[in-house]
Amino acid sequence: MVKLFIGGFPLDYTELELVQLVALHGTVNTVKIVRDKKTGICKGYAFLEMKSLADANNAVEVLNGRSLAGQTLTLKVNDEAAPAPPAKKPYRPAPAKPATYIKVDKPTGTVRPKRPRKA
Repeated sequence: MVKLFIGGFPLDYTELELVQLVALHGTVNTVKIVRDKKTGICKGYAFLEMKSLADANNAVEVLNGRSLAGQTLTLKVNDEAAPAPPAKKPYRPAPAKPATYIKVDKPTGTVRPKRPRKA
């Protein structure tokens, strides 16, 4: 899919009207009109995803610079490449844990008998 920038359209245009305008020149998959977060008013530009680069280039050739309700449309094909998947790190097993407890005899080498338990 190819991302297409469209700007300069009237602020009262809806997603449906924008798709109807561009769909005459190629297949539109998604449309996103950028709006102000607080007021919800259109900022005057949108992003469309089109099925192929040929469709996107056709829409740019026909609609770029065209006047629509007293405003001039601007269309551009987004040149950003798709983000590459993150590189996988090679598998390395965890290092063996050292023994945390080692029983050591007393330095004298003699072992005292244990006291008997109380009954």
